[in-house]
Order: sequence, then C-alpha cells, then structure tokens
Amino acid sequence: MVERSCLTVVLAAGEGTRMKSALPKVMHAIAGRPMLGHVLSAAKEAGSGRLALVLGPAMEQVRAYAGQAAAGAALFEQGERLGTAHAVLAARDALREGADDVVVLYGDTPLIAADTLRKVRAALAEGADIVVLGFRAADPFGYGRLILDSAGELAAIREEREASEAEKQVDLCNSGVLAFAGAHMPALVEAIGNDNAKGEFYLTDAVEIGRARGLKLVVIECPETEVMGVNSRAELARAESLMQERLRAAALAGGVTMTDPSSVFLSFDTVLGRDVTIEPNVFFGPGVSVGEGAAIRGFSHLEGARIGQDAQIGPFARLRPGAEIGLGAKVGNFVEIKKSDIAAGAKVNHLTYIGDASIGAGANIGAGTITCNYDGYNKAKTVIGARAFIGSNSSLVAPVTIGDGAYVGSGSVITKDVSGGALAVERSQQIERAGWADRFNEIGARKKRT
Repeated sequence: MVERSCLTVVLAAGEGTRMKSALPKVMHAIAGRPMLGHVLSAAKEAGSGRLALVLGPAMEQVRAYAGQAAAGAALFEQGERLGTAHAVLAARDALREGADDVVVLYGDTPLIAADTLRKVRAALAEGADIVVLGFRAADPFGYGRLILDSAGELAAIREEREASEAEKQVDLCNSGVLAFAGAHMPALVEAIGNDNAKGEFYLTDAVEIGRARGLKLVVIECPETEVMGVNSRAELARAESLMQERLRAAALAGGVTMTDPSSVFLSFDTVLGRDVTIEPNVFFGPGVSVGEGAAIRGFSHLEGARIGQDAQIGPFARLRPGAEIGLGAKVGNFVEIKKSDIAAGAKVNHLTYIGDASIGAGANIGAGTITCNYDGYNKAKTVIGARAFIGSNSSLVAPVTIGDGAYVGSGSVITKDVSGGALAVERSQQIERAGWADRFNEIGARKKRT
C-alpha cells in the first residue's frame, strides 16, 4: 500500500481573551505541556509529514515553542481574524505545495487523539473528498448540527440560529475539525465567501460547496470530550481533569498500582515501569521516569528525575531536575534532591538537602545533612564515596570529596576532602562547668519573685 502524504494545518491565532492572561491561549499547559504541543503531537503520531501553523500577530512565545516542538513546521500569520477559512488561507503557500490529505486542527483542543485522526485519514484513503469530525453531544445547544440525508450522507452543517425545530433535536454536532482530499485544496477554501451576519469566512461552508460540486462527504464520530475547545480557565481545568483520567487509566493498564488514582497527577511524558506503586497525593512534573518495582510514597513532588528499579521515594520527598536515583536507593521524608545522582543502595532518609552531588553505592546520609553547593554566584559539586557514612546535622561545603568508606561525625562542617576509610570530625570542644545551671536557675528565680 502506498503511503499517503499529509499536511496538517493547525489554527492557533486566537487571542483567548476569556483566559484573562498575558500568555497566549494555546500556551496554557495541560499535563505539563502547552495545549498546542498536544495537538502537534497527535498530528505527528497520526502520520502527518508536514505541519503548518497559523498564528496571530506578535505571538513570539508560540513561534519559539513551535520551533522546539515542531521543528520544520511552516509558520504563517493571520493579520486580521476574519474566520476559520480566512485563517486556513493564510497558509495557502503550504496548501499549494500539495498533499494527499489536508487536515485542519485547532490549537486549543488538547484532547484530540491520534487514533481519531487516523480514522479521519482512513476515510480519505477510502475515497472521501471531505471528512467532518462529529460528536454526539449530551446537550447540543449552541453547536452546529450535522444534518444527514436519507442515504446517511452529510447534507449540511446547520448552525443553531439557522436550525429548524426538528434539526435542533439532532445530537450529532460539528467539532470544527475537517479533512480534505488534497486535490480539492485550496480551491474549495478559496470558493468560500463571507455573505453572513459577521462578514467572516467560515471553513464549514466548504461542506455546502463540496456537496454542490458532487464531492463525497463523510462524517467520522469521536467522543465529545475529545474535541472540547478550551476558552476559559474553567475549561482549562476540565481539560486537565480529563487528561489526567486518560493518563491514569493508561498507567493502571500498564501494571502500576495507585491506591488513590484521583489524587495522583501525571505529566504527558511520565514513564512508569511495571509494578510501580504510587501512594496518594503525588505530583509528577515533566521528565520523570520510574523503574520497575519502585515505590513513590505520599505527598512527593517529582520533576525531571529518573528513578531506578526498586527504589523508594518519600513520603514528602522532592526530586528536582537532574535527580538520578539508583537501584534500590532510598530517599525519605522531607528530603530534596537536585541535579544529583544517588547510587544503588544509598540511603538519604530524612530532613536533608542534596544538590549538585554524587552519592556512592551503599552510602548513608544522616538526618539534617546539607550539601552547601552555592556561594551566591557559582555552584560546586560534592562527591561522597561508596559506603561512606555522613553523620546527622552535617554541612558539606562544596567543592569537597568524601572518600569511599569514610565516616563524618555528626554536627560537622566539612570544608576539606576526607580520605577513604578516615574519620572526619569538625566541631567545637565540649566544655562542662559544674553547678553553673543550678546557680543560673537560683538567680533567675530570685529575680522573678522581686
């Protein structure tokens, strides 16, 4: 079978005024990734070899992000916002290069699935000229209705204000996502006029034009939630909730145990191995992978971290970007790890900060230990060897190296390297003055009586 070429045009010029934000609407994040990123990912996963993004003026953040998330995508600017067809025609140079399939998506529909887009493209491969993605609405009020003829083919898209009473009872609604056989683009879109109340060019008018030209029109259905647009903070929160449900379901199906799935928040790229256990109230930011059999205890916050097989994290642990936790290692309660590798079997059990450090296999880091890695201008590294023991309440002033098997006495401030197998203790000599406390208390009691 010959592979079909595909151009996906993503409309992302909307200002999103209802978001009440300085951030462009499509840059608001769902599961740790901008909404636009989810749409681009779905398009690429569905086999789109070319991407064209239509942006509004002065959308530099979107341009910069698109350059990272979709390298090679063609960027176009819609100077005036005169409707969806007008936006598509802003990318006419990309349309004229030709493609077997042309799919039009929206940057604010982050839940669109690659499987759905594959079905849309399959309909084009089977001979459809125009494919409209529809959904069955629980409450169709306000949506354009997809009106089918007696043969079950799409006859029209009827907007709410123009629908008859009978048509208003139809629950099959228009998502706005359309796909075209490339041979009919851009001529179909260029034929769209603006003879309507708003004087705008609507892409949905291509259906009526296509039917008049005898083209084959097909409707593909998908779940309503998949094509929900995000135009407000409330809708952003709803989309986040739906995405989390999707990610949790995939994790559970992959062999992960969650004692309270609804309280676990995953990122779009979270990787969880088989037999991982996640306790309640755990947050995964972008860039986290967890090896098989690891346990993530409650109230932990992880981002940009790799966790090895059978490791234990938390409760109340924070792993920041660059944290590398080895096989069977333990990171306990109220421990923060940043840009550090904790080797196999090492233990950092409580009340500790480890930053810009390397902890050797089997080392033990006592409670209250701090790696002093920042002097106000530069970061420096701490190296702790295998099987080293760091006593509680120690401060390790970087750059410093603690050798294999070395022992640091509790309460020490270590500013020089410690040889392997050696004991290092740095603290003031303890002084005891007999009877001092009794005299102090006696004087204090007299003063209180007077």
